[in-house]
Amino acid sequence: MMRTLFLQAPSFDGFDGGAGSRYQARREIRSFWYPTWLAQPAALVEGSKLIDAPPHGLKLADIALTARDFDLAVLHTSAPSFASDIKAIEAMKSVNPDLKAGFIGAKVAVDPAGSLSASRAVDFVAGNEFDFTIKELAEGRAWDRIAGLSYRNAADRIVHNEARPVLENMDALPFVTPVYKRDVKIENYFIGYLKHPYISLYTGRGCKSRCTFCLWPQTVGGHRYRTRSVGHVVEEIAWAQKAFPQVKEFFFDDDTFTDNLPRAEAIARELGKLGVTWSCNAKANVPRETLRVLRDNGLRLLLVGYETGNQQILYNIKKGMRIEFARRFTKDCHELGITIHGTFILGLPGETKETIEETIRFATEINPHTIQVSLAAPYPGTYLYRQALENGWLDSARAELVDVHGLQIAPLHYPHLSHTEIFDAVETFYRRFYFRSGKIASIVSEMVRSPEMMKRRLREGVEFFHFLRERRESAH
Repeated sequence: MMRTLFLQAPSFDGFDGGAGSRYQARREIRSFWYPTWLAQPAALVEGSKLIDAPPHGLKLADIALTARDFDLAVLHTSAPSFASDIKAIEAMKSVNPDLKAGFIGAKVAVDPAGSLSASRAVDFVAGNEFDFTIKELAEGRAWDRIAGLSYRNAADRIVHNEARPVLENMDALPFVTPVYKRDVKIENYFIGYLKHPYISLYTGRGCKSRCTFCLWPQTVGGHRYRTRSVGHVVEEIAWAQKAFPQVKEFFFDDDTFTDNLPRAEAIARELGKLGVTWSCNAKANVPRETLRVLRDNGLRLLLVGYETGNQQILYNIKKGMRIEFARRFTKDCHELGITIHGTFILGLPGETKETIEETIRFATEINPHTIQVSLAAPYPGTYLYRQALENGWLDSARAELVDVHGLQIAPLHYPHLSHTEIFDAVETFYRRFYFRSGKIASIVSEMVRSPEMMKRRLREGVEFFHFLRERRESAH
């Protein structure tokens, strides 16, 4: 077995580009997802090491020195961080010229040839379902016999092996939480709407929805929801409960945990026996009866992608959601005491000044506890990316999706709506949602009830206003 390093390299300061973050950028407040997509193959490779640089404050110089200790380096990369990730490989190879190094991630899965051509320091890239591709690489198997691998051969020609079949038996994957225990400090991971410390993991891959902008299903996960068995999931949570007694919440990061309602209820009932608090991603269409079962068995929060308050835009992005259903679902959650973190996207196809206003009104009306407002980001490999190129909505200068500080830009524009108008609408949205007397009272009440929450919300408030200021300066 090759001495193998799994690495999320340093890039922008505070950059949440980890191998669990769907949309890589610096957040409004300090935020880090777990490097689950790296931890999964790391769990398959005996004696491996995972280094997640951004949450642990590690710099490129720190990482480069570790190269002496390894034969193989596997880095997760993304469209925004690709250039800096190449520099990380080059820096490690300057210390250890014999190191074999390459990438996993959506960016290289959709463009293996372009990714390899970007630098001769990149020895290989792995396509989707890369877990066992990397395992075989670490075992020393001949590269021409590894499905899912692209690389340069002895004749200096880029070779693409046959695609690796989609993994059907998800229970064949080992737990990721022992890798977390071994290699990361969980207190360094923050998500504004989750209790701290938290742990996130996947119970399945893929999503049957066809949202045109969504990254994972269109690049590395697929549109079939393939799941671990209920027992496998619950066994891992029970293990993690003992290994991390300080954890206050578990988050299931499946694209849509509620795609399979009977399974979600079955997992919930087992989690209820363990007495854990948990949260998950959900569509705004879960029936009240299911919501009650989940709540009664430890569910605290649902992360819900509303995206917009305009029905035509929902059709345009193939969201498969109706506004009236979303309203009913949200009302049910409020009445049942389930907290909602709502996510919205500005700048999707069909966006106008009027639809932005409609979405802001919709958000304040349904009133999730907290929100995140993102800018439509056409990631390579998505339908939105192809659509943007075909229609001239994306300027080549904005293809990296973030600015020099790692902050989201507004990459899309339309004949009737400029980059600047879309970009500025994010701050307007935040201010109008949070600076309402009822919302302020709700947050203050939450702080008064908990000294810990008081400290946390004050820190996040400072970070949020700093984010807005930096955003304005970046725009000019």
